Amino acid sequence: MVPPVQVSPLIKTARWSALLFGLIYGKQRYDYLKPIAAEERRIEEEEKKLREERERIYKQLSEANSDTILK
Repeated sequence: MVPPVQVSPLIKTARWSALLFGLIYGKQRYDYLKPIAAEERRIEEEEKKLREERERIYKQLSEANSDTILK
């Protein structure tokens, strides 16, 4: 088995720096996108309620129109 290669301290430092930079960037990006996603979820919930209300009304109207004496 071949012994591991000694990695340059510059490369180690660059790798750790990139890792930390990625973590910091990811946290900032998450904090930026979180309120936007929450607003989109709120709007979607409101639209869902309206859509369900329209479907309920449509169903009631279609049942009222189908309830005739001529069945």
